Amino acid sequence: MNRQVLSGREIRHATLCALAGLLALAGGCAVGPNYHRPSAPVSQAFKEQPPEGWKQAEPNAAIPRGKWWEVYNDPQLNALEEQVNISNQNVLAAAAQYREARDAVRIARSSLFPTATTSPSVTEQRVVGSVTAGGATRSAVIETLYDLPVDVSYQADVWGNIRRGVTAAYANAQASFADLENARLSYHAQLAEFYFALHGQDGDIDLLQRTVKAYEEYLKLTQDRFELGVASGADVAQAKTQLDTARAQLIDLGVQRAQFEHAIAILIGKPPADLTIAPMVLKITPPAVPIALPSALLERRPDIAASERQMAAANEQIGIAKAAYFPSVLLSASGGFEATRLSQWLTASSGVWSLGMQLAETLFDAGKRRAQLDSARAAYDVTVANYRQTSLTAFQQVEDNLAALRILEQEAAATDAAVTDAEQSLAISTEQYKAGIATYLQVITAQTFALQNEKSAVDILTRRMTASVLLIEALGGGWDASQLPNRSEIMASTK
Repeated sequence: MNRQVLSGREIRHATLCALAGLLALAGGCAVGPNYHRPSAPVSQAFKEQPPEGWKQAEPNAAIPRGKWWEVYNDPQLNALEEQVNISNQNVLAAAAQYREARDAVRIARSSLFPTATTSPSVTEQRVVGSVTAGGATRSAVIETLYDLPVDVSYQADVWGNIRRGVTAAYANAQASFADLENARLSYHAQLAEFYFALHGQDGDIDLLQRTVKAYEEYLKLTQDRFELGVASGADVAQAKTQLDTARAQLIDLGVQRAQFEHAIAILIGKPPADLTIAPMVLKITPPAVPIALPSALLERRPDIAASERQMAAANEQIGIAKAAYFPSVLLSASGGFEATRLSQWLTASSGVWSLGMQLAETLFDAGKRRAQLDSARAAYDVTVANYRQTSLTAFQQVEDNLAALRILEQEAAATDAAVTDAEQSLAISTEQYKAGIATYLQVITAQTFALQNEKSAVDILTRRMTASVLLIEALGGGWDASQLPNRSEIMASTK
């Protein structure tokens, strides 16, 4: 059995490569700051209290996950909402961006492993003539060179910059997932908001239709009294003006209703011509929504989760910038077969190999690395400020809609009383006019107040339903940070 004896040079090469391999396996030390989630301004309790009858939620209680819109018990709304995740183009775009972020993780992880390349070749070459040791002259010949090289290179992650890049890619993927969830929440909420606004218009239309019918009866009354000589032509003109004004207002409501219907069609990924929503007058009141402590909001908003993950990714960039101060270690190995005859190409005698290790260090860069490190720190500070601002905005949105629901509930009660009073006043004025002891101007005034108060009641109910949707959105729609995918889930979803 033949044995090859390594020369001193070969031993030194092998030793250097072994040492570099040990450095790589040890993983070195990851330079740079470890990530710790910065604090955000949080109050002990919400300033605005929920409407009367609502209770503070237990620490673990929240809006039911997933189909939060089902709390309204509206089958038509449920059917529309089901189409958002499937057909809304903005949601589909966010989903594609998440897939792109997952693929970026695979790209980053590939740097943790060696790269192997090969470039087989068959080359014809002319070798010039030469003089042999015996004095004979050898003429030029043409040789065929068969080459099958395999090159392997590996950058040892001694300072942790590659691992930090992978960690940053994971954090960015989680941030992209949270952006996707935020897009879903936003467009689901927008659809519900438009849906209740549309049916709020239906309430106004129903009110004006009933008003037009009543005004037609008042016009008939004044015409009959005019023919009997107990009413003036001015009464008839005033009644007709009131009727025509109500008809114009009724026609105008069709514009906004059509726009809401078109907007809903786009949200579910359909051309406006393909969607028709049947009229319906709102008769429900906002359902009670569990309100947890303000600190829980930081875990229940996907936009806050996205901002937090962006901070984590930015923190890793600081470590990557710091690692640039240290030398990089590149391990390389080459091997293969090289021969001038095809029959000898893949034999042991034609085998070639080489091993090497390279250290690379920048000696002077005119402050470039310092600037890059300062830039990474500034970028991290930006993400911290964005995270805290996003948190503050979330608290504001919850407070705004809690206040809106509580105040609108009180306003609804006052308006309902005003509607009752206005109807009673109109009834009295009408009887007095029929009896000839009141002018028609008094009737018109009572009619105006009655219409205004009834319209206010309809609009307040619409605003209450919209505020309840916005409150659910502000609370995260039942989402929480535990739904963020971990590393294994991100990698599994790329297969």
